[in-house]
Amino acid sequence: MSEKDIYILAIESSCDETAAAVVKNGRDVISSIISSQIDIHKLYGGVVPEIASRKHIERVNQVIKEAMKEANMEFEDLDAIGVTYGPGLVGALLVGVSVAKAIAFAAKKPLVGVHHIEGHISAAYIENKELEPPFISLVVSGGHTNIVKVLDYGKYEILASTRDDACGEAFDKVARVIDLGYPGGPKIDALAKVGNPYAIDFPKASVKDSPMDFSFSGLKTAVINYVNTCKMKHKTFVDADLAASFQKSVVDVLTEKTLKALKDHDMKVLSMAGGVASNMGLRQSITNMCEENDIKLYIPSPILCTDNAAMIGAAAYYDFINGKRDGWDLNAVPNLSF
Repeated sequence: MSEKDIYILAIESSCDETAAAVVKNGRDVISSIISSQIDIHKLYGGVVPEIASRKHIERVNQVIKEAMKEANMEFEDLDAIGVTYGPGLVGALLVGVSVAKAIAFAAKKPLVGVHHIEGHISAAYIENKELEPPFISLVVSGGHTNIVKVLDYGKYEILASTRDDACGEAFDKVARVIDLGYPGGPKIDALAKVGNPYAIDFPKASVKDSPMDFSFSGLKTAVINYVNTCKMKHKTFVDADLAASFQKSVVDVLTEKTLKALKDHDMKVLSMAGGVASNMGLRQSITNMCEENDIKLYIPSPILCTDNAAMIGAAAYYDFINGKRDGWDLNAVPNLSF
């Protein structure tokens, strides 16, 4: 770690949270402010990109001011500005990138663009000062499902990805099918606790030419077909049993493939990242798997699993000390690869 403390203002606006944080040395969160839009998007059953962009514009300056005030710092006290530049919703990303560039230019500070997935992985560093690469990270969110080998700070190898829907996306779609509303993940998780996970035998898809990769589209379709068939035949089903059976199918696949990745790469340290890492069924399954196989597990607190700027500040710090700098041509990249 650098002898001089490094303070980074981080900005996150990739989806429906407007967030800013000041992070010291990549591990210590001095301030963290999150403004959520969930209540607005609930009305529409999901995130509406145009509304998300407008709300970011309304809130971003206030959120940054709050983060700086909470940290008791001025812009001249900072060493760099970090910002999520992809992947995500293009309009939402543009708000954060534009504001970050303006602050960096006016304050004459370096600008560091951060990959959103790298941010999620880096969230584990904040509460676990002893965690260092190499380790395996299971990244599970509304837009991503990956198993990543963290080789070093800022250096990654993708071991598995989803071929279609991300697991969080599948949760939202299944919740919509049984009229649970948005956001679907927490609602499915809560309902699954009182359901029978063995009531319905849903499929666990595998990709023939790439056995480590995930596929959740078929599972989602199986749930939709099951519901439609029951309706056509005037048969009833228990929502809680469907939720529990669906969740078990997702959790089993994630757990099994993560264990395989750990064994294949002879790794004994695992982290979980992303919004779906808050799912209690998944947390319990992964915890049990790690205990049974003598694997050290790191899962951030739920507030650090969902989109936040503290994780972006952690990632930006390691990019910054590794010499990464971005110019004024930094742009939003909605489909940024990893």
